[in-house]
Amino acid sequence: MPNTFKTVTVDVAPASSGSPQTIYTTPSSTTTVVIGLFLCNVHTSQVTASVSLVSDTSGGGRAATNTTSFLAKDIPLATGQTKNALIGGKQILETTDAISVDCSVADKISVSMSIMEIT
Repeated sequence: MPNTFKTVTVDVAPASSGSPQTIYTTPSSTTTVVIGLFLCNVHTSQVTASVSLVSDTSGGGRAATNTTSFLAKDIPLATGQTKNALIGGKQILETTDAISVDCSVADKISVSMSIMEIT
């Protein structure tokens, strides 16, 4: 099972406030470890940002099918500020799981995510 480190970047997101933008989806036959996820405010005033894990995986000992959950909600970001949305932890993604971001203002969050794909 090879491990591949990758960086996923999005210059500005989301295209529309209130409509989360998918920045990464785990490929088939792959497990992904999200090592870090940084959000940077590129707007001229404060914004809030949210990060979601979009999952519909089931089985493997789970009592119910996974659903979308917030990894971070309404993180305040001052002008030019960068924050790690996964402070103190890593996140495991299964095949078809996705990470999406939203912002209180369209196209004002720059995203950088470090991952390891296990295939």
